[in-house]
Amino acid sequence: MIARIRRTAADEPFLVLRTASSGAADGQATSRHAHVWGQLIYCASGVMTVWTEEGSWVAPPHWGIWVPAGVAHQIRFVGACALRTLYLRPDLAAGLPERCGVIGVSPLLRELVLRATEIGMLDTRDGHQAALARVIQGELVRRDVEPLELLAPSSPAARKAADLLSEGAVTVADAARAVGLSTRALERRFLAETGLPIARWSRQARLLQALRRLAGGASVKAAAHAAGYRTDSAFVAAFRESFGVTPGRYFA
Repeated sequence: MIARIRRTAADEPFLVLRTASSGAADGQATSRHAHVWGQLIYCASGVMTVWTEEGSWVAPPHWGIWVPAGVAHQIRFVGACALRTLYLRPDLAAGLPERCGVIGVSPLLRELVLRATEIGMLDTRDGHQAALARVIQGELVRRDVEPLELLAPSSPAARKAADLLSEGAVTVADAARAVGLSTRALERRFLAETGLPIARWSRQARLLQALRRLAGGASVKAAAHAAGYRTDSAFVAAFRESFGVTPGRYFA
C-alpha cells in the first residue's frame, strides 16, 4: 500500500488527475451535480445509471461512464456497487468525448485505475506519476463507446411519452394519445429529437431497464416479462442483438 502524500494549495498547478473510492448500496442515488474536471466512473461491481438532461447511460460491472466537465448528472445504483473514480484535468481530458458515454474497461485500464486510486492524486513533478497519467489518457482515448445509452427527447410532450414508453406498459399509440399528439407526429418528433425511430428507442429503453433488473438479481423470465416480451426466447434474442451476448454470458 502506497502512503498518500498530503497536498496543499501550492501543489494544485501540478496535479493532473484526482481519484476517489466509494461504495453505494442497492437503490442509492446521488443528487444532481457537476464537476469542473471530467470524470471516469468505473463500476467494479453492481450496475450504475447516469442521467443528464441529454439522456441516460448504463454501466454494468467492469464498465465505466465518462462524464465531461461541467455536465450536470445524477447517478443511481443497482446492487452493491464498488466505484473507482478518476477526475482528469481539462488538458489531460483533451481528445475524450464531449458528451457522456459508456466505456469498456480493459484489464490494462482497470489496473491503471486501481494504481492511480492507490496513489490518490497524480503529480506532474513526479516522472512516474506523469507517465501514468499519460498512459491512462491514451487508454481512454482509444476505448470504444458502447451502445448503452438512451438519448432523451427535448420537447415536453415527447419527454412525457418517453417516460410512459420506458415503463413498457403502453404502446406508441397509447403514449401519443396521452400527450395529445397523433402517432405519426410523435414518431416524427422522436426521430428528430433522439435520432432513433420511436420503436427502436422504446426497445432500447426496455432492454436497458431489463439490464438493470438482471443486475439486481431478477431472473431472465421476470426481466423479459417486465420488458414486455411474451417469451423468454424473444427477450434473449433481442438482448443478444443489442448487446452481442445472451444475458447469462453478459454478466459472466
